[in-house]
Amino acid sequence: METVRVIAEITARADKVAEVEMILKKIIAPTRRENGCLSYQLFRNNNHGTEFLFIEEWVDEKSVEAHFNTLHIQEALNQAIPFLAKAPNIQKYTCLA
Repeated sequence: METVRVIAEITARADKVAEVEMILKKIIAPTRRENGCLSYQLFRNNNHGTEFLFIEEWVDEKSVEAHFNTLHIQEALNQAIPFLAKAPNIQKYTCLA
């Protein structure tokens, strides 16, 4: 069975980078403990400090969907939305080679 990779781009407002970073960092530990999570990493763009990127790997689509419905993700989204420059861009990928 192919794993599912998720790339989530989050762009903070220029005046709210610290707040967004704090919110995003809080969800790392509980997400890594979720069933089906193989890898969950957070990055910040070196050239555009308002841009954050999660690179994730999950055992299957069911695990990804369960992740998006967890309390810690729902709370983080609700907290972060007022601080974002635009809606998060979340894409799912399957490795071909």
